[in-house]
Order: sequence, then structure tokens, then C-alpha cells
Amino acid sequence: MLKKLLLISNMQLLVLFIIGMGLTMSGAFMKLQGSPEASLFLVVGMTFDAVTFILLVIKRFQKNNKSFLDS
Repeated sequence: MLKKLLLISNMQLLVLFIIGMGLTMSGAFMKLQGSPEASLFLVVGMTFDAVTFILLVIKRFQKNNKSFLDS
């Protein structure tokens, strides 16, 4: 299953990372306003970020002599 996930291009992973960051920031702003859904946004956003970051690191160490955004 990990090999299938590593077939995703780095640009797609970067977009997923940005989506996760947006969810995390939205959750933080909602937390400041006292919204009850804020914790869900924070957990989902940070999970997106963590999984995407781990996949990017694994892909980076598996490839040699290629640019970061090449895939």
C-alpha cells in the first residue's frame, strides 16, 4: 500500500499539505472564537500535514539526484 501512496507526485502531496495547513489555521481561528467544531478541524488538518510530510520525506530519501518537485 505504501508503494501506491508513493506514486503520488510531489506537487500533489504539496497541495494536500497546503489543504491541511488551511484546515489547521481555520481550526485555530475557530478555537479563538469558541466554536465547538474547532477541535475537529485542528485534528483533521494536523493529521493531513503529518501524513503528507511523512510521505514527502520517504519519497525524498528514496530518490537520488532529482529536484524536489520532480516526480
